[in-house]
Amino acid sequence: MTAHPIAETIASLMPRAKTELAELVAFQSVADPAQFPRSECEAAALWCADTLRAEGFEDVALLDTPDGTQSVYGFLPGPVGAPTVLLYAHYDVQPPLDESAWLSPPFELTERNGRWYGRGAADCKGGFIMHLLALRALKANGGVPVSVKVIAEGSEEQGTGGLEQYAAAHPELLAADTVVIGDTGNFRVGLPTVTATLRGMTMLRVRVDTLEGNLHSGQFGGAAPDALAALIQLLASLRAEDGSTTVDGLTADSSWDGLQYPEEEFRKDARVLDGVGLIGRGTVADHIWARPAVTVIGIDCPPVVGATPSLQASARAQISLRVPPGQDVAEATKLLTAHLMAHTPWGARVSVEQVGQGQPFKADVSSPAYTSMAEAMRVAYPGQEMQTSGMGGSIPLCNTLATLYPKAEILLIGLSEPEAQIHAVNESVSPEELERLSVAEALFLANYARSKQE
Repeated sequence: MTAHPIAETIASLMPRAKTELAELVAFQSVADPAQFPRSECEAAALWCADTLRAEGFEDVALLDTPDGTQSVYGFLPGPVGAPTVLLYAHYDVQPPLDESAWLSPPFELTERNGRWYGRGAADCKGGFIMHLLALRALKANGGVPVSVKVIAEGSEEQGTGGLEQYAAAHPELLAADTVVIGDTGNFRVGLPTVTATLRGMTMLRVRVDTLEGNLHSGQFGGAAPDALAALIQLLASLRAEDGSTTVDGLTADSSWDGLQYPEEEFRKDARVLDGVGLIGRGTVADHIWARPAVTVIGIDCPPVVGATPSLQASARAQISLRVPPGQDVAEATKLLTAHLMAHTPWGARVSVEQVGQGQPFKADVSSPAYTSMAEAMRVAYPGQEMQTSGMGGSIPLCNTLATLYPKAEILLIGLSEPEAQIHAVNESVSPEELERLSVAEALFLANYARSKQE
């Protein structure tokens, strides 16, 4: 069977794609100046802007968003009367965590066992490269049949909402007939998937204070209230005995009725240790796509090395609460805050600060754009039909775009399939997935333009 010309072109572009992804991964673009220099994000943004200019984009700009970061914007005009498609990715990344646990340097793209390893390789610098590949293939095969806007966000991983606020203040900027969010992933390698739902997210920091200063645990322990012990007890109140999330007043028993996630496959993907059980009642899909989930993502307390026999006067934790479609994040935040206040033991002083928020999202999978994508994926993945699934993560911009442009169709695809291990050590991308999804996106743009002419 003869390969599609688009597929042949993208196959020939893959060496260049690897070189460019290596350049982009090399920027330590964690959007938190407390961890990495701001200059790393600025350099990554400039790289994206220069690349768009080299591709013929107009009006390329570095947008200074209210959270102090930069998003990169560019416009590529298409034929007169053609629809406009917005392509989204983000160039900021999660911190590498324990760099000693990486098998190769986190900011150096490294090929190993048929995959390319590096922080952001899949989430979501690879998404930016995917968009470039699709557009280059169309240019080489008759031209890009739609007008294209590209937006590369600079603080998606921090959840600080800079681009959402900027878009709301400049509603004409990102207006489009269809939006392709390149920041999700196939259900597994080789199975073409669009994401139908995203959980929202609220991020809180809670601080507990009990003493004016640390005390000797031998002299005062047993009667003096230990802030770290109070914090541990408070955090334990957020889970039932079976591990499911329990926040007073927050519904946590919804069910997922779509594509299921077999438990054994999930255990393998999540790398659950032998003998360790999964948490909660219900199916895996219920818990990761349809129900709220609380996670303690950080605690400020003395490290084991160098610890002294002391009672802690204060302790602090950062808590992430994922919120499924159908629940309002603002209301969930109020309930979580009230729960923390009500369950703090021993009359300890407690303060709660919100540091991030994003609403959940649910797509209309019956829209014409999804038909065009299904046709494209059928060619890019021979013998496979497009699947729809949920995703437990959050992309706050989706709801902003849906609110600003209620007639726009929003599709979510990307490179973050389970083997990618995004947000963990040894993140990687499958070059085969990058190639096939780039083919799918290029064919989607062609199909979508044609459908608008009919």
